[in-house]
Amino acid sequence: MKKLLHPCVKTPCILLLILFGFQCKLYAQAPEPPFPVEMLFGHHRLYFQMVAKKKFSPDSRFGFFSVATYSASYKNDTKENSIIMPVQFSYSIGRGFGIMAGTDINAAVGFSPIVGPQHNFASQRVLAVTVVSFFLNEDHDVKIFGLYEYKPPLGEHWSLYSRLQFIYNHNWQEGFHNRSYLYLRGGVKKGPLIFGIGANLDQFGPEKIFEDNYGLFVRWEFK
Repeated sequence: MKKLLHPCVKTPCILLLILFGFQCKLYAQAPEPPFPVEMLFGHHRLYFQMVAKKKFSPDSRFGFFSVATYSASYKNDTKENSIIMPVQFSYSIGRGFGIMAGTDINAAVGFSPIVGPQHNFASQRVLAVTVVSFFLNEDHDVKIFGLYEYKPPLGEHWSLYSRLQFIYNHNWQEGFHNRSYLYLRGGVKKGPLIFGIGANLDQFGPEKIFEDNYGLFVRWEFK
C-alpha cells in the first residue's frame, strides 16, 4: 500500500514560484467566492474538503480563510485517517497581498499558532491562493500552501474545471519533512455543481511515506 513518493510530487515549490509570479500581474476586482464542499470517492479511501474564504463585510480588509480536509479509510481503520485544518484571520494590504494569523491542526504536527503572508486572486475563470505559514511551535515548522483553479467556459451553461492544490510542511528545527500533498482535479462545471476525476498524492513523516488515492469527485459551491 505504501511506497516512496513519485518524483512528480516534488514539484510544488517550482510551481509556487511560477504561479505566484503569474498572480502578481492580476489585479482585478475579485467576486465574492463561493463556499465549496467536495467529496472524492477514491480507490483506497474517502476524501472530504470544505473551503471557507470570506470577508467580514464587502468593503472590509479583514477576512477569514480555512481549508478543512479529511481522509477516512473504507475499512474504518483510524490509523489510516488524516486531517488538516488551518484557521486563518487575515488583513489585506492591497493588490491581493495580505498577512494572516491563526491556528493549524494536522495529524502529523498537531496544533500550533501560525502567522505569515498570503496572496489571492479571484475572477470568473481563475482562483489563486498562496499562503506561507510560520508555526509558533517548538519545531518552528514552515508550511507552503497553494490552491489554483482554472474554469474556462465550454458553452453557455458549462465550463471546464481544473485544480492544482498542494502543501509542504517542513520541520525547520530538525530539518526534515513532516507532511505534504499534491491534489489534482479535472472535470466539468455547470452552475454550482462540479464533477470529474481526481488524484490525491500524500506523503508523511521524515521518511516521506507515499500514499495515493484516485477516483471520482463531486463538488457543490454554496453561495
